[in-house]
Amino acid sequence: MKTIGIADTTFARYDMGSSAMDELKSTGTGFRMERYTVPGIKDLPVACLKLFNERNCDIVMALGMPGKKPVDKISAEVASNGLMAVQLKTGRHVIEVFVHEDEAKDERELAWLMDRRAREHAVNAYNLLFNREILTANAGKGLRQGYEDAGSLQGDTSGIRH
Repeated sequence: MKTIGIADTTFARYDMGSSAMDELKSTGTGFRMERYTVPGIKDLPVACLKLFNERNCDIVMALGMPGKKPVDKISAEVASNGLMAVQLKTGRHVIEVFVHEDEAKDERELAWLMDRRAREHAVNAYNLLFNREILTANAGKGLRQGYEDAGSLQGDTSGIRH
């Protein structure tokens, strides 16, 4: 049986971990979940490493909400770099699910976005473990988690010169 780790924070203004877990339960079977909650996004890399090393997770979702101040943007970049280091160290995927507080026009939209992004990335995590062919079939389609998909670029590029 596979294990999916859910690392989330108390700083976030929405319980993205519960959204991800709820979506995973409705997506499929053959796995169990382990949750590890930390204070803020810069704590997520250690939480993910612990989920891999101590709780034997096969994949981990790192869910967090950077604030809207410049220092929060820096913290998000630091956390993201830490999550990449965990992936390289373990050879396993960490699905980074960050929603920046200034991505939405108001609190209602922010809550909607945090829920939707967590749920859509939960499906991605599941597919990475059990249905990678679905991801391959969607390559280049401009899919986005949260807001509307961007769509793929179409057209003849044969006449373009570099």
